Amino acid sequence: MDRREVNLVSLLCSVTTGPGRRRRLLTPVALAIVLGLLVLLVIASRSTDRVFGLPALLPGALGASIGAVLLGSGLATWAWTIALFKGRGVPVNPPRTLVMVGPYAWVRNPMLLALVASLVGLGFLLHSVSLVFVWTPAFFMLNLIELKLVEEPELERRLGGTYRDYRQRVPMLLPKRPGARVAKRCPTWP
Repeated sequence: MDRREVNLVSLLCSVTTGPGRRRRLLTPVALAIVLGLLVLLVIASRSTDRVFGLPALLPGALGASIGAVLLGSGLATWAWTIALFKGRGVPVNPPRTLVMVGPYAWVRNPMLLALVASLVGLGFLLHSVSLVFVWTPAFFMLNLIELKLVEEPELERRLGGTYRDYRQRVPMLLPKRPGARVAKRCPTWP
C-alpha cells in the first residue's frame, strides 16, 4: 500500500471509531455527497446521449418494464441494506457490529450492487445508452477501487479477524447462497 492509501484508511478508521457525535454529523454530509454524485451521473448521461446523438435504448414498453423491475429491486435492496445498518448506510458511520444477515449473508457489497441495479434500471427507464453502458460501469469501477483500497483495509483494521473470516466466506460481488456458514451478528468492538 502506498502512503496515500494508508492515510485514507487511517482517516476513515479514525472517523468510524471516533466520537458518535462526529459520526452523526458526518452521516448526512456523506449521504448528500453520494446522492449528489448519483444525480450528476444521470445529468452527465443525458448530456452524453445528446452530445453524441446516441439512439434511445429500448424505447417503448420493453425498456420501461426492464427499467422498472431493475430500479424497483435495486431500491428495495438498497433500503433493506440501510435498514440493516440501522439507517447508517454510509462509511463514516457504520454499525457497531459486522452485519452478516440478509443480503450481507450472500454478498459483501449488496449496497453497491443495489445502486448499480438502480442506475441500470433508471438508464432503461430514461432510454439512456450512456447511463447503462458508460456512466454506471464507470461508477461501479470507481467504487470497486475505493472498496479495495480504502474500505476493506479500514474494515480489516477496525474489525480484525471477524472481518477477515467474513471476507473469506462471503464473496465480494457475485452472490452465493450462504447455507449455515454465517452467524447472525458478531460483536466487533465495544
